[in-house]
Amino acid sequence: MSADCIEKNVVLQASLSRVWKAVADSAEFGKWFGVKFAGPFVAGESLKGTMIGTTVDPNVAEQQKPYEDTPFDIWVERVEPEQVFAFRWHPYELEEGADASQQPTTLVTFTLAEVSDGVSLTITECGFDKVPLEKRAKAFASNSEGWNIQATMIEKYLADHAG
Repeated sequence: MSADCIEKNVVLQASLSRVWKAVADSAEFGKWFGVKFAGPFVAGESLKGTMIGTTVDPNVAEQQKPYEDTPFDIWVERVEPEQVFAFRWHPYELEEGADASQQPTTLVTFTLAEVSDGVSLTITECGFDKVPLEKRAKAFASNSEGWNIQATMIEKYLADHAG
């Protein structure tokens, strides 16, 4: 991977349809990720959300606490059942009063594939080369660590919510 993209992969012990629901259902996504969305994920539409903290791990929820009630807006790019879910977002905190529509976004893609021991979930985030230089390294490092944590959160979520 280049300095433009982050890639994480985890093999999940669940069916393809179960992993898909955890990724592409906004209510389920919100539980493990730590955000409450105002509606479903629909390709081509923006969606407002609010950070609330994960329900999966109390230690991670505590780390997310300073961000509670922070707006979490995304633009859904792709919803291809049981294959790909992708959205755009701002990969770093915007300054107060900044025009969000003028700020660069990155593309987050969840790709699912059945493998012999479960479902391979690959999470990529690309577009850091468009982030202003003064924010790029911090955003990349922060999000890289964040995706490590989120890969663990979805794994724990599926272990606790198998059905």
